[in-house]
Amino acid sequence: MHGLLLRWAWTAHESEDLLDDVATALDDIAPSEEVIEDFVQRSRGHLMRLVNIAVSTRAWQESAYADTLIQRARTLRASEMPGDYRHAVLHLRQMGWVVGELLDQLVAFDSIKGVA
Repeated sequence: MHGLLLRWAWTAHESEDLLDDVATALDDIAPSEEVIEDFVQRSRGHLMRLVNIAVSTRAWQESAYADTLIQRARTLRASEMPGDYRHAVLHLRQMGWVVGELLDQLVAFDSIKGVA
């Protein structure tokens, strides 16, 4: 696949779900203790997918910032959700921020199309 331009297409629904989850993670009002684990799990999925896209499209070669985001995403994804609610909220916010930033980088490098 050398020299092949890879571009991942997202459906409007996928894009909407990801952006909604980022908004929830970064909102001034944190998700309740009852649902925060669900948001952390979904954010892990978003991080995994974005990292896979970034690696397969070689976005990490486009900028040091993209490479840093990929490394941060891998670290956050591998980390266990803290048991303490306040720390879990912080963990979710960090994940949401990295998802949003990595998504922006991938859109800027034309690695993803179809993002709302």
